Amino acid sequence: MSTTYRYALPVEQTEWKFEGKTETRFTWEYEDEREALLALYDKGKKQQWNAASRIDWSQDLDPENPMLMDDRTIPIYGSPVWDRLTRQEKARVRHHYQAANLSQFMHGEQGALIATAKIVQSVPDLDAKFYAATQVMDEARHVEAYSRLLHEKFELAYPITPGLKSLLETGLSDRRWDITYLTMQILIEGLALAAFQRIRDTAGNPLAASVNAYVMQDEARHVAFGRLALRDYYPKLSDAERDEREDFAVEACYHMRDRFNQFEVWERLGLPAKECAEIMMKSEMMRQFRTRLFSRIVPTVKDIGLWGPRIRAAYEDMGVLEFASLDAAAMLENDGRVAEEFDLGTHVAKAISS
Repeated sequence: MSTTYRYALPVEQTEWKFEGKTETRFTWEYEDEREALLALYDKGKKQQWNAASRIDWSQDLDPENPMLMDDRTIPIYGSPVWDRLTRQEKARVRHHYQAANLSQFMHGEQGALIATAKIVQSVPDLDAKFYAATQVMDEARHVEAYSRLLHEKFELAYPITPGLKSLLETGLSDRRWDITYLTMQILIEGLALAAFQRIRDTAGNPLAASVNAYVMQDEARHVAFGRLALRDYYPKLSDAERDEREDFAVEACYHMRDRFNQFEVWERLGLPAKECAEIMMKSEMMRQFRTRLFSRIVPTVKDIGLWGPRIRAAYEDMGVLEFASLDAAAMLENDGRVAEEFDLGTHVAKAISS
């Protein structure tokens, strides 16, 4: 069935177009390559996988709680609005809330697919073009996996949110290749890793958990790719050019933090949308979640050299400066190990025993 009929909200069109500027760069230097990026490229080739066979699609979802997530992950849980709901209404909230989150993953992965294709076209170095080419395939696979999960299992999808749409357009329309990197590889993919991790580590349904685990294995390499490329490039920029990138990152981080109100979901469910959005903003659970979302971004931004007073002040204001001391590389390596545990069937067993 067409996605148009899966959307919980009406959509007027099934495509989105905007004008952008992209430089196309060829390079005739085939030998002057960075060992670390070539190693990542080799790893990307070896870790290609088939979404149709690696994931066990025969598994079903519970219609009352598709991903078997704790109700405390629902931002309005425990509020007067939640307490007034019947059992059937609560089940509908779970279904729509989970589908809405996965829908943004699906749309974001398509954004990454297009962004990485642009990186192949615009990045100046051949080793980066090589790795970006493997990421294009990764992102196509991720769109496939989330699309199948939503179409076949949830039978429901939500359109892209205005916040994600705006950030994607900003990053994709800029002619400078490093802004596309910064937007997608560092900011959006870093945020996504934290959101994926929440489902991977807490979902009781093995199908939902495994999809996120396998996507995270790839995304960890993608963030590492951005780290390697930008860590080499940003020290070469002038102070004014780095300040511009820092200002962009600050604005994007505030934008991402404040976009989690799920207004469309509450409105679609017939709940008081404004009241639910206010409950979300005051929710301690959501405060902690919004903070944890930046656990992957902050240490990476520091690592690539965007660590001037503007960005430090912004992260302190957001309450996430403490994440600067985390080992970004170690977290990314762990994402790969966890995916291998899912292949062996040991991750769920470890989670149950602990």
